[in-house]
Amino acid sequence: MDTTHTFQLHDRLSKFIAAQKSVLVAFSGGVDSALVLAVAARELGPRCVAFTALSESLSPTELDDARQFARELKVRHVVEASNELNIEGYRSNSPNRCYFCKTELYSLAAKTQAELQLETILDGCNLDDLSDHRPGRKAASEHHVVSPLAESGLSKADVRAISRLLGLSTAEKPAFACLASRIPYGTEVTPTRLRQVELCENTLRNLGFRQFRARHHETMVRLELGADEIERAMDPSRRRAIVEGCKGAGFRYVTIDLEGYRQGSLNTGTSEPVNHQQLPPRSITTENPVGHPRKIS
Repeated sequence: MDTTHTFQLHDRLSKFIAAQKSVLVAFSGGVDSALVLAVAARELGPRCVAFTALSESLSPTELDDARQFARELKVRHVVEASNELNIEGYRSNSPNRCYFCKTELYSLAAKTQAELQLETILDGCNLDDLSDHRPGRKAASEHHVVSPLAESGLSKADVRAISRLLGLSTAEKPAFACLASRIPYGTEVTPTRLRQVELCENTLRNLGFRQFRARHHETMVRLELGADEIERAMDPSRRRAIVEGCKGAGFRYVTIDLEGYRQGSLNTGTSEPVNHQQLPPRSITTENPVGHPRKIS
């Protein structure tokens, strides 16, 4: 990416955030919200506070990363318990599950915002996010959440480029959505299923994999790995460790998806019907009475 362009985008983002009087940053610990927090902390100082909602769908590793990052920035970090699993719309896991999750998040954030007398809630939505299935954007709009990255025209690639420019530890961090995103729509989100996903992903993380998802399919877990990491999983000792870890999490079958990791793969088909390719007609060859092949279509 052109360095001059990166500097221009950085300046545009900085000016946008500097124009805010005071902010509460909805902070997950991921690369996007980390950039928003870092720039806000620099531009606004003590008028910037980080906010994280704690629930069963947030990986403990992600929470630890978020806390460490906030400490590095010397930013006040508020962590509040979320009761999203008590919300029927969330627990039933329809395609708009994220709307209920984000509604809970922003409702909690709004209470902290009022208590600390902060003017604006910021999130880490970037320009690319607007093209995916994102029911949570409705909740953001309802709670008047501002998205500096999208407003400044930053894509995911731009976010990483600026993060490298600023020397942020999150610059190369793989994307990790909440654990509930590993459970297919229509399958109830429960603490047990979330814990199973967490244990499988801990196994992959401890084995050195960087980009992965453990997709929950009842008795089977489908592992999506980065395309360049699938071959590593075929090493006999590593494969054995993966199987043991996933079966230890309660799965009967452990599979690796040969398509590899795809961001937003859970959303495939939510906005338009699947285009099933027509299968060719079946052909059967038999022997006719005089011994010559006869083709039946």
